[in-house]
Amino acid sequence: MLFQVRMTVKLPTDMPVEKVNKLKADEKQLAHHLQRKGIWRHLWRIAGLYANVSIFDVSDNQALHDTLMQLPLYPFMEIDVTALCRHPSSIHTDDR
Repeated sequence: MLFQVRMTVKLPTDMPVEKVNKLKADEKQLAHHLQRKGIWRHLWRIAGLYANVSIFDVSDNQALHDTLMQLPLYPFMEIDVTALCRHPSSIHTDDR
């Protein structure tokens, strides 16, 4: 199943820089791993915000939930999820 996920990160302003840098590095490493596995299909930054819009390809709602909860920045995110399905008027046969 494909899901559109909008993630907005809201780190505490008083979080030590070392902790912020560690969280970001760990997040990047896991994001790369999930992209290589085909789970995190697309990742776009939202200009001007510490936020992204992503497409995840997982088996079901629970798999998406489990994947998102693994993210190191998860405790500091506001997340909106939309389930996706192919539109019958799409001329594409792939998931571009």
